[in-house]
Amino acid sequence: MSLINTEIKPFKATAYHNGKFVPVTEQSLKGKWSVVVFYPADFTFVCPTELGDLADHYAAFQKMGVEIYGVSTDTHFTHKAWHDTSDTIKKVQYPLVGDPTATLARNFDVLIEEEGLALRGTFVIDPAGKIKIIEVHDNGIGRDAKELLRKVQAAQYVASHPGEVCPAKWTPGAATLQPSLQLVGKI
Repeated sequence: MSLINTEIKPFKATAYHNGKFVPVTEQSLKGKWSVVVFYPADFTFVCPTELGDLADHYAAFQKMGVEIYGVSTDTHFTHKAWHDTSDTIKKVQYPLVGDPTATLARNFDVLIEEEGLALRGTFVIDPAGKIKIIEVHDNGIGRDAKELLRKVQAAQYVASHPGEVCPAKWTPGAATLQPSLQLVGKI
């Protein structure tokens, strides 16, 4: 069964954010748009490229009212150590959530049980706490923050414009579609 349109499950975790350890729960993700980005582990190879790319686009997400949460099965202490030693991770201003019990990875169905690591999973969550976008990659395939930004823009547009949908490659300001009987077979 897909997690699309399901509400996020309860959890309690600790994140490293802005030089502090802070609590994060399912309530932290509600009331605004949130993006939860799972990655396998700190001090690895593809992961810092993705987190750095998100850091480079973080201001654009913030301008849209979106908070990003990076999550791995490492501890919040490991996140701090990585932040303190990596020039790329030093750019990260969004919370890095520790999930050493793998509760979040299980809740979002991205845990690789035999390795204790998460797949590269991206989840866009609306202000009501419902999952609107899911993308899961093999761990050898990195993600693109610009494409994620476009998808969040589309999700926000659809949420605020009932009866309209965004076609492939839609960007803000482009034409949308209004599904109807008259549109069937015309595209």
